[in-house]
Amino acid sequence: MELAELVKKTGAQKIIFDNLLKPVQAYNIAKITGVEAIDRFQLILEIFARRASTTEAKLQIQLAKLKYELAHAKEKVRLAKMGEQPGFMGLGAYEVNVYYETVKRQIAIITEKLKRIRRKRLLHRERRIELGFPSISLAGYTNAGKSSLFNALTDEEAPVDDMLFTTLSTTTRLVKFSGRKFLLTDTVGFIDRLPITLIEAFRSTLEETIYSDIILLVVDISEPLATIERKLSVCLETIDNIGAFGVPIITALNKIDLISEKELEEKMEKIKNKAPRPVHISALYRINIEKLKEEIKNMLKDYIQVSCSIPLTSEAMSFISWLHNRVDIQRIDYSGDAAHIAFEAVPWFAEKLKGRIEDLGGKIEDFRQIP
Repeated sequence: MELAELVKKTGAQKIIFDNLLKPVQAYNIAKITGVEAIDRFQLILEIFARRASTTEAKLQIQLAKLKYELAHAKEKVRLAKMGEQPGFMGLGAYEVNVYYETVKRQIAIITEKLKRIRRKRLLHRERRIELGFPSISLAGYTNAGKSSLFNALTDEEAPVDDMLFTTLSTTTRLVKFSGRKFLLTDTVGFIDRLPITLIEAFRSTLEETIYSDIILLVVDISEPLATIERKLSVCLETIDNIGAFGVPIITALNKIDLISEKELEEKMEKIKNKAPRPVHISALYRINIEKLKEEIKNMLKDYIQVSCSIPLTSEAMSFISWLHNRVDIQRIDYSGDAAHIAFEAVPWFAEKLKGRIEDLGGKIEDFRQIP
């Protein structure tokens, strides 16, 4: 067989197929070639497993592996009993139903662990909502430069690498620019034909995108046009699939430092009707980052400006201190027995604070949307 000869000639230790392999196909190929044969899904799982660093990401990958194993368990056991082959790891030692039930039990255990983690994540999300800051989620095809942009916007050093799936769990930071505070979240990268099992496994991570006020969609503009269009389509489709289709999108066309101005103009012209609100940047060299920040601010311009006065009591002083960390204070003056405060906040949070101020015996002097 030609494939067997190629394996022998190259010294390959594994054969990877882009299409889905049935257990019997993997078995037959392994039997003929003498090395393990895996498909695209299994390759993605291997890469995910190497890149996972958090407990949640590791559990999600284990869950995806087990669900895949469960779907193929009976057939793999049957084939393994015919004679152990590379990649089948001695499964003939198991009775079919015993092996099947073992996998099911492991799935149940990991699912329960993930439920506990997700409950904790929900509490964190609710806590962030209480803070009152608009939230921005970074999304995009894997290796598009999301973590580099996260660093550029936060002045931090999240892991950056020229590898797939550097980020497999979310990282959220409070950032301030253009006089406003925002919660910025870096999320797991998208990929073409991502198996439904993996989408389900990483749903809790991807859900951060659904609850955002803005999605910053990062696209590598240095790639060939056909690749850009395909990956852009994959990202928009994934955003739609996870239920975030109603969230406003800004497209950060990244890595402009790798192409000429002429090439950038040509590509911008080709994708202008496909990429929502495009802004071309270089996250690595901080090119046009200020322009991107301004675009974000413009999309969140429906802030409410509030002016109020609050009688100075111990409870009011605690509230004022609390307020400093949650809204953009424009002015605060103390005169007599009252504090006069002017601040800006997102509409729903401004409404919430309005009631709190009145409960403290305060008076709302101005409450209007910023033009």
